[in-house]
Amino acid sequence: MANTSSDDPTSPFLETGDNINHGREESRWWKRVLDIQEAKSQVLFSLPMILTNVFYYAIPLVSVMFAGHLGQLELAGATLANSWATVTGFAFMVGLSGALETLCGQGFGAKAYRMLGMHLQASCIISLFFSILISFFWLYTEPILVFLKQDPRISKQASLYTKCLIPGIFAYGFLQNILRFLQTQSVVVPVIFFSAIPMAVHFGIAYALVHWTSLGFRGASLAASVSLWISVLPLGIYVLSSKKFKHTWGGLSFESFSLILTNLKLSLPSAAMVCLEYWAFEILVFLAGVMPNSELTTSLIAMCVNTETIAYMITYGLSAAASTRVSNELGAGNVDGAKNAMAVTLKLSVLLALIFVLALAFCHNIWAGFFSNIPKIIKNFASLTPLLAISITFDSVQGVLSGVARGCGWQHLAVWANLATFFFIGMPIAVLLGFKLKLYVKGLWIGLICGLSSQACTLFWITLRRKWAKMDIAPNREKENPVLSLD
Repeated sequence: MANTSSDDPTSPFLETGDNINHGREESRWWKRVLDIQEAKSQVLFSLPMILTNVFYYAIPLVSVMFAGHLGQLELAGATLANSWATVTGFAFMVGLSGALETLCGQGFGAKAYRMLGMHLQASCIISLFFSILISFFWLYTEPILVFLKQDPRISKQASLYTKCLIPGIFAYGFLQNILRFLQTQSVVVPVIFFSAIPMAVHFGIAYALVHWTSLGFRGASLAASVSLWISVLPLGIYVLSSKKFKHTWGGLSFESFSLILTNLKLSLPSAAMVCLEYWAFEILVFLAGVMPNSELTTSLIAMCVNTETIAYMITYGLSAAASTRVSNELGAGNVDGAKNAMAVTLKLSVLLALIFVLALAFCHNIWAGFFSNIPKIIKNFASLTPLLAISITFDSVQGVLSGVARGCGWQHLAVWANLATFFFIGMPIAVLLGFKLKLYVKGLWIGLICGLSSQACTLFWITLRRKWAKMDIAPNREKENPVLSLD
């Protein structure tokens, strides 16, 4: 009895208590560093979004590869057309759908479930309208590219390729809207299958249209359009038929037209946010093309841009997670929960960026070998690796903060931040260092880093200073609050 007394400092009861207290202190320590439960939820949310983004991104990329195997002129034309279509159409459609991250995300959190379907329809109407405008714009691709001092032969090929992408821009707009509708309800796992199947089928469609028909070069871009429509139709059927959406999708309604203006107030700034960043990267490629030894500088910039894009795909999943979690929590009136979700996502983004940077640091020669086997290019890419590591880190942070801005409905502030930081800070510095100080590719990329770092700091300042509050997602309407089960 004496040996087991609670007064005995060696008592097993006291040891157990010490262990429990130690465990609690350790748990509290980890809680201060990272909310494990929130982080786990976000990682499980992000992974499907990353895979989905990769699959949809690969569809037009695979078409470019098929076109490239037809000849050097075809490769140049398809590459130019894909870049042109991205910055003038596809990126714009991704941005337009950003309004749903605010409206549907906060509506779901506020349990105004019926409004999600209404906003989806309004966004699809807007996408349809802008797809028509983009289609007419793409019809004049050749004279526009020639005016921009592109090679006339390559411009003609790019024009042929772009015209066959016109049906695809309509599908892509609808696709992005449906994805945001599902994302804001945290329905992400089924989307992996809906994106993987069209990606797998696309290889067969592209091969058939390029090699088994008289379309040839045009068949590659037409295959991308077909595969994008194949991507949209199953998703649409899934939303219409699944019981998961019986409260959030109430069928077609003319009421959605009254929400178009509300949607436009967010979708246009959101589109500008995305496009301004895409245009900044494309300007770098253009500037590299007018430098001395342009073949080398363009190759290096293209390698850096592609590497940054692949790294951003990981950030995209976390950006979507931040947008969804923040908008859901704000819709539910839980400001502290929204801020905690943002903090967790930022920590995860920095962690993943560091992992990517370490992999790049140790394997940069292997990675460069995938793009070229020319020793001079591989050597120069190695010298750019430290700068690339810095830009990837800042890009990860700003990607998450951009997601927070979309979740909070701050698109109108973020677009001004992107305009100022990229085009009044980043690009002028890039031109000064690249041309005046003759740092060439390094100067261009340092300018980009200045833009990205300024953007991240500005968005962080907005996040700290701005009042966090939910938006009125259903003005002058009674909110419906049915009990929703997603089991």
